[in-house]
This record gives sequence, C-alpha cells and structure tokens, in this order.
Amino acid sequence: MKGQELKEARLQKGWTQQQAAGRLGVTQAYLSMLEHGVRALPHGLARKAAQTLQAPPTTLPLRTETFAALLSSADRARVSERLRAELAALGYPGFAHVRGSAQHNPAEVLLSALNASELDSRVVEGLPWLVLRYADMDWDWLVPNAKLLDRQNRLGFVTALASQLAVKSNDPKRFQRLQEHAGVLDRSRLAREDTLCHDSLTEAERNWLRRNRPAEAEHWNLLTDMKAENLPHATG
Repeated sequence: MKGQELKEARLQKGWTQQQAAGRLGVTQAYLSMLEHGVRALPHGLARKAAQTLQAPPTTLPLRTETFAALLSSADRARVSERLRAELAALGYPGFAHVRGSAQHNPAEVLLSALNASELDSRVVEGLPWLVLRYADMDWDWLVPNAKLLDRQNRLGFVTALASQLAVKSNDPKRFQRLQEHAGVLDRSRLAREDTLCHDSLTEAERNWLRRNRPAEAEHWNLLTDMKAENLPHATG
C-alpha cells in the first residue's frame, strides 16, 4: 500500500485523519506523513490499514522473505492447497466451497502460481479470472519478477486469455489494459518450450499438445490446451 492508496481508502470510508489514526493506533501526524509519502508504510501497518479501511486486495503489501520460501516450495499438494485457499479468499467462484485464507496481494498469488512446476488443473483454470478481476494489480512489480523467474510466457498467455474474457464480459477498459500488458510481455517472449504448471507431462502428452494446442498457446510456446471459452468461472 502506497501513501496515496492509504489516503484514498481513508476518504472512501469517510474518515478524517484523526479518526483513521485512532483506528490504526498511530498519531495523526504520523498518518499524515504516511499519506504524503514522507515515511514508508511498514508491512504490518499496511496490512492492518488495508483490512481496517477495507481497501482492495491490490493494496495489500507484497511479502518478501516469506514469498521467496513460497516460490521454492517443492510440496506440490500443499502448493495447490494453499493457492486454492488464496483464490477463494480473493473471491474466485470456482472455489466458493473452499475455506479461504487471509487475503494476499493478487500479483503475489499469481506469480506464486505461475512459478509452480505442478499445479492442480482447477487452480490453473482460476488464473485468467485472477488477472481479469484484478487487472489493476501491481504490474510494475509483477512483470520484472516474472522475467527474473523466466515465467513471462506463462504470464503472457494467462494475460492474453484474460483479455479475451474481458471482451466476453463487455469490459473494453480492462481489455485495453490487459492487451497493453500482454504486448509488453510479448517483447520478452522466450523461444523455449514450456508448460502451464504441468511439467510432469509425458512425451506422448507433449506431442499431442504440440499438434492440438490453440494458436494462443503456440504463440507463447506453451504446451496447454486451455482456451478462454472453456473457463466457466472466469467471468464470475
């Protein structure tokens, strides 16, 4: 959460600085410095502010040390389980029956999922919804970190599907925004072949997908048969 986002969330609640400061347990002078960017917003206070002010999940602070541990996790079952709960907490209709966890920043959830070598297919199907629903997530953080992990093709493909869903939802603003992000990712598209979080595919499965994958997947050099029209919960 940045200072301007903190201020906007406070004003959205109709609170004065004094009222908000009291709820957050800080002084009005300190809150003023935070809102004007004079002081950086500490991680713990940023999460408390987002929850107290009921700000969008995109304002939640991004984890740093713990996030690195999440990315390196080798327990496939636990990764999928965690991501199901995080998608549920962010409102994904496909996991409405799942008990959600505490909300996390959508950009962080997305990158964590895209970096997984193996995921439950139902989790992967929720990623275009995540991109569409939170199209205003922190792309300035997301794109460079995806490139550092060599996951720009996965991100580009999911973003392209989300832009198709934006057309289906008659949402031209999100379509335009997502097309721009996909264009940026396309300029750094990798030539090497990859999967969409299903690295355990057999050679027979890989050959079948090379012959039958949709044009969008072929463009992003991914072995997947996922299509926007086959995602029933994506616009929910």
